[in-house]
Amino acid sequence: MSPADAAPTQPTTNASFGALKQVDAGVLNVGYAEAGPADGPAVILLHGWPYDIHSYADVTPALASAGYRVIVPFVRGYGTTRFLSDGTPRNGQQSVLAADAIALMDALNIDKAILAGFDWGARSANVIAALWPDRCQALVSVSGYLIGSRAAGAAPLPPQAEHAWWYQYYFATERGRAGYHTYRREFSKFIWQLASPQWAFDDATFARTAAAFDNPDHVAIVIHNYRWRLALAEGEPKYDDLEARLAKLPAIAVPAITLEGDANGAPHPDPSAYVSKFTGR
Repeated sequence: MSPADAAPTQPTTNASFGALKQVDAGVLNVGYAEAGPADGPAVILLHGWPYDIHSYADVTPALASAGYRVIVPFVRGYGTTRFLSDGTPRNGQQSVLAADAIALMDALNIDKAILAGFDWGARSANVIAALWPDRCQALVSVSGYLIGSRAAGAAPLPPQAEHAWWYQYYFATERGRAGYHTYRREFSKFIWQLASPQWAFDDATFARTAAAFDNPDHVAIVIHNYRWRLALAEGEPKYDDLEARLAKLPAIAVPAITLEGDANGAPHPDPSAYVSKFTGR
């Protein structure tokens, strides 16, 4: 089967994955949805912030019906994914989130997969495609190339661009941590509205995803992710080598499709800024 065999989808508010699965993978017990034949080509769909697996509730059955084995995991700090140990750092740095996906593939005996993602999920898929290309059959990346470096992140931007990242600076403060903890649903709904100004989602659609933010580690992971980017929080030393490689902004050679929304209110690079980073077909 090929992607062309998958039927077009229409967004809905009541699509459900049914019973979720759990598996120990690396430092996590990962909650995930699965659909399609167990022996089909693997597709792993990675969500971003502040969203969850239901971002893929409509496309999953289409891919499954085309013969793919579709895996949709909750990222650490979301939904039913939990840390196996209280002593594990609640780390949200870019290499760790990608390593989580590799650990999940190992746990599910998936040698190679098509990876797709947006926001945090696109970054993780980018990292895997760049650092572990033997595990990535192909890539679909919303907003293109999102691998970053803390050195590049230290450079100031023009005021309009800085304004778009307001929540990153809010999260840098203890007031921001407390505010997100107290108002995580209201905050996330506001981000949905800003990021997708033409998306008239209803309360049921938001509530379906917002339940994933009740994860006990959600706030810690989100805050660390954004503070780490600004070098306001340290990562784990065991990932230093991976981050050093990512800081060189490596090219991605696997077959890739990049997507840009036509009404994207979130900060995102212009395609001309990253086209040279995709060297494969």
